[in-house]
Amino acid sequence: MSAKKRTVSGALGGLLGFIGMSAVAGVLVTVGVTPALAITGMTATNTINAFESLPDYLKVDQLSQVSTIWAVQNDGNPYPLANFYDQNRIEVPLESMSQFVQDAAVAGEDPRFLQHGGVDIQGTVRGALSTITGGGTQGGSSITQQYVKNVLVQKCEVLTDEEELDACYLDATETSPDRKLREMRYAIGVEKTYSKDEILQGYLNITLFGGSTYGIESAANYYFNTTAANLTLAQSASLIAIVNNPEKFRLDKPNSETNGAANAYQANKERRDYILGEMLKYKKVTQEQYDEAVATVIEPTITEPSTGCQTAGGSAYFCDYVTHILKSDPTFGEDEETRMLNFRRGGYDIYTTLDLELQFAAEQTISDNVPETYVDEDTGETWDVGGVATTVQVGTGRVLVMAQNKIYSQDPDVLALGPEYTSINYNTNKTEGGSSGFQPGSTYKVFTLAEWLKEGHSLNERVDSARKANWGTFKDTCVDSGSVSYGTGFNPKNDANESGTNYSALQSTINSINTGFIGMAKKLDLCEIKKTAESFGVTRADGGELSEGASSVLGTQEIAPLSMAVAFAGIANDGLTCSAIAIDRIVGADGTEIDPPKSNCTQSVEPSVAAGMAYAMGKVLTEGSAVQSNGNTFPKVPMIGKTGTTDFAKDTWMSGASSNIATVVGVVSVTGERNQRQTYFDSGQAATARHRMWPDIMSVANAKYGGDDFEEATNNVIQGAQVSVPDVRGDDIDEATDALEGAGFEVLDGGMVDSELPEGTAAGTDPGNGTTATVGATVTLYTSRGNQVLLPDVVGDSIEDAQAALTDFTVVTTDQVITDEGADGEVISMSPVSGVPTTTGGTVTLVVGRVDAAGADTNNGNGNGNGNNNGNNGAGNDE
Repeated sequence: MSAKKRTVSGALGGLLGFIGMSAVAGVLVTVGVTPALAITGMTATNTINAFESLPDYLKVDQLSQVSTIWAVQNDGNPYPLANFYDQNRIEVPLESMSQFVQDAAVAGEDPRFLQHGGVDIQGTVRGALSTITGGGTQGGSSITQQYVKNVLVQKCEVLTDEEELDACYLDATETSPDRKLREMRYAIGVEKTYSKDEILQGYLNITLFGGSTYGIESAANYYFNTTAANLTLAQSASLIAIVNNPEKFRLDKPNSETNGAANAYQANKERRDYILGEMLKYKKVTQEQYDEAVATVIEPTITEPSTGCQTAGGSAYFCDYVTHILKSDPTFGEDEETRMLNFRRGGYDIYTTLDLELQFAAEQTISDNVPETYVDEDTGETWDVGGVATTVQVGTGRVLVMAQNKIYSQDPDVLALGPEYTSINYNTNKTEGGSSGFQPGSTYKVFTLAEWLKEGHSLNERVDSARKANWGTFKDTCVDSGSVSYGTGFNPKNDANESGTNYSALQSTINSINTGFIGMAKKLDLCEIKKTAESFGVTRADGGELSEGASSVLGTQEIAPLSMAVAFAGIANDGLTCSAIAIDRIVGADGTEIDPPKSNCTQSVEPSVAAGMAYAMGKVLTEGSAVQSNGNTFPKVPMIGKTGTTDFAKDTWMSGASSNIATVVGVVSVTGERNQRQTYFDSGQAATARHRMWPDIMSVANAKYGGDDFEEATNNVIQGAQVSVPDVRGDDIDEATDALEGAGFEVLDGGMVDSELPEGTAAGTDPGNGTTATVGATVTLYTSRGNQVLLPDVVGDSIEDAQAALTDFTVVTTDQVITDEGADGEVISMSPVSGVPTTTGGTVTLVVGRVDAAGADTNNGNGNGNGNNNGNNGAGNDE
């Protein structure tokens, strides 16, 4: 269209042509035939041809609507956690809109709406006259035309490229005859496709009511804290007034000089009252209703819509986790940005797995037991402490609880207020909005226990558990050499300074013995322990690969609590681990069900192994380090668990499960370090807060979900396969070692011992030959010094012959009165007895029979004492 200044004659000619064509157009519109609009400077024929060539079909796309994340309450009713939107819009049907608001829209914006075919010729002529005579481009658009314009604008809103968006918006909104002509053509097409009610409904749902508020339902909510169905006459007219000029007439700027609280929202009132007058004029209201509405003071009740996870209160971190899941779901788009954009606009209802009853219990117990931040009253030292809780349903992976001791915010200004505010979710992996994780301590030992049982070892099998400065070489098939060696730098100690040297796997689990688990790892492949942890869904929280070093057996890698909860749920589920899910249902704006992300279940360990793990971990609660948690949990159901404490009690954990619910709680150091055993909260010692929180959550869980017995562990898992220790005495040491290993035993070098067997050969074993022992158990093999001989049997020999036979020993005799003259002077007993290995030069006591008591040799009166002592010593050596 030319931008040259019009001449008077040109303007007049155009005006006359326009008026003439408008008359024709009016007739054509009335009979439903496509009209033509005269454009200044064009002939009538050209105008009609140009109009006819324009498209008349307008596809009405899905409007941008509010999406909501829900939790489902016990009664089955959904509870909104948070809303998300670019445009605050809630679509409602026409029957859910007050008749007042429908009539106000028609009377105020398009009184002839029900008569025209999409274009109000009178209004159009009025607007054209203003434009042609230089009065500026003026309105005159019908409701249908306004609807078309809004639909075109909405099509622009979905564009992500800024240049394309600007160009689209300009094309849809510029004040030019060209755009007006296209708008009219579309309006007539819309009228042929949709009923008047459908057009009015679409108009009231799409139109802008100021700011980011779109549609009559959201406008009623926002400005008057009511619904579209319950709007009064005065409220309806005030809201429709806003449509005419959303920025000028909006009611949420009380400080405005032209339309604020001080002047009773004068600008809006003037437009409102005009609309009320039109409603009276067209007999949509009575005089009484009109008078009352005009006299009504405009008193908006601004109700800010909830938007974003910060409105979800204590469930905000779970809400944040859900949004990260949506970002990774291709259902919503090809990349994260597009997915969240579509989610904010799509009107989706996301029904989550969150159990509000359990969630509230978790939030309460964390609030009761872990402060948002800690300040030492004596030193003023601050500690950024974290309290976390995550609960997962066994067998489904459904996340039921996710809570922490901080206040959620994404606002940098709020985050700067102090450590009690954070946007970081301590329960999840970094890619899911979480931190880099925390060391789980001894709770990670369950994966070594799993690998131990997988490899055929039993719970009662013992290992070398002595603390040592050099643990030597460990098998590690993840490295090219197949093994790794640890020198003097690796010297773990036990948390309670336990000093046993030969703990069983069961004892090590019950009491969380560090050296016991390192001893178990020595018999395993560190690489396979890592793979077992991974099979339970465990990864590093920062996205890195799990390491398999010997220290990792003790839980020194940073893991997300949710990962550990999933793993414990897998143990409780007969070794079948189900990945975490947080969404049960997704419903589109049109009611269509969309498949949510599914849980993937994999068999991490065989059920028999899981049963053995459950057997040991059950005793942790009834006999071991988690007795306090068990004692505070009611009602009682079978449960398993494992505690964890990192170096210097920096982080403390309680992880466990029933057959239905798995829960992990922890008190962690977010930044800085502090010994929790030396720190006290209002609720008690920081290190024991876990044993107050875990029972609070599991008590609610047990009452609601119950729990069954775990699969019974087999005798082989508990005791192991039993075999006899072979007799290797006198064998070459290498041969003896091969024989013992061939029988399924681990061999420990017991060093040199006194023995009658040839020097350098096997002197014996512990347990001894013929003893029944568990396959895989450690048998200690001793090497002979060759410095002993077997005592000859001299009982019945004369004292002279006996002494001659014992020339290599010190012989002590004592007499005993007898009545058998034939045995006079013979040895009737000896100590040590014959056949006992005895060191050369040792003492042998002989008892000699004497018929003549007077001839008995008293031998200083202590022969019997020496004999008894030697007998005791001999018995001790025999053991």
